[in-house]
Amino acid sequence: MHVLGLSLAVSMSTTTSFAEIIMNSSAAAPQSSLSWSSEQANQFLSDGSDADDEPSPLGSTTVTTTIRSQNGQAVQEPAKTVQILDTKTYGTQPSVNARSALVMDAQTGEVLYSKNSNTAVPIASITKLMTAVVISDARLNMNEKITLQQGDFSCSGCKSSSSTLRVGDTMNRAEALLFALMKSENPAAAALARTYPGGRSAFISAMNSKAKALGMNSSKFLESTGLHPGNKSSARDLGILVNTASQYGLIRQFSTTASYDFNLGYRVLKSNNTNALVRNGGWNINISKTGFINEAGRCVVMHTTLNNRPVVVVLLGADSSAARTNDATRLMTWVSSLPKQRV
Repeated sequence: MHVLGLSLAVSMSTTTSFAEIIMNSSAAAPQSSLSWSSEQANQFLSDGSDADDEPSPLGSTTVTTTIRSQNGQAVQEPAKTVQILDTKTYGTQPSVNARSALVMDAQTGEVLYSKNSNTAVPIASITKLMTAVVISDARLNMNEKITLQQGDFSCSGCKSSSSTLRVGDTMNRAEALLFALMKSENPAAAALARTYPGGRSAFISAMNSKAKALGMNSSKFLESTGLHPGNKSSARDLGILVNTASQYGLIRQFSTTASYDFNLGYRVLKSNNTNALVRNGGWNINISKTGFINEAGRCVVMHTTLNNRPVVVVLLGADSSAARTNDATRLMTWVSSLPKQRV
């Protein structure tokens, strides 16, 4: 699928605007990945639902997204004009504990809230969202069995971490991706990179190439789990990544699965989503990923729908899980009260 040209009315700069990058990144996600991955992955999901049949969280008014007609054919909508608006028109904004934050209208690229959003910082397991995008782009066999190896449990320069997984555990690729997105299991994310065509080095190259193609100019990836503090990005760049990831049905479904019992044959791992807002319900969350290492603090990224507006929320460097959740709740409550802009 090619990127469509856009006519943009940009009030802040004559260079490529943030809104333009957002619109183009939405168009860059390959629609073909949704059907193959969701159909195969759903063979082991208990509810049997098909994520490819879900309506796009961006809706039919998205500037450059694709929608599926009833006969399964991808159809593109015409480009529309968007404008970057001054966030100060919204008056008093909530304060957040996180060191960096971004709230963005996912349909127009309008920035609703920003705090240190251009500063590149360690992003911990938010890295796994890019891991999921690269895996989805590759259209690999999601039923292929993957056996965890000792090297999947550590990497040079990475922080130590605990895991309920063990060397020798075997799962299919879709289960490994679900482990990585829902439960943030690092060995699963490492194994996904190891079993990528060309191995880990090819996978890391693909991660950085994808970031460059999306306009994530402050981002750098050194490995697939987020345990290396050298994995860095800005809240602005992650807004682009989240908006892109929202175009993949499989990532939407897996990252927002509240709980799942993984049957490894000889033991069952009862697992819950790492995001309390997903576990507890109450918000219409389409994409979710949390992260933590000491260098990054508590992080979360989400794509949600608030007051009929598709919104991306990025929080990096909160002091605690509770502070992260409180930040997200305050921002989403605030956005829910805003009038939706007509452009």
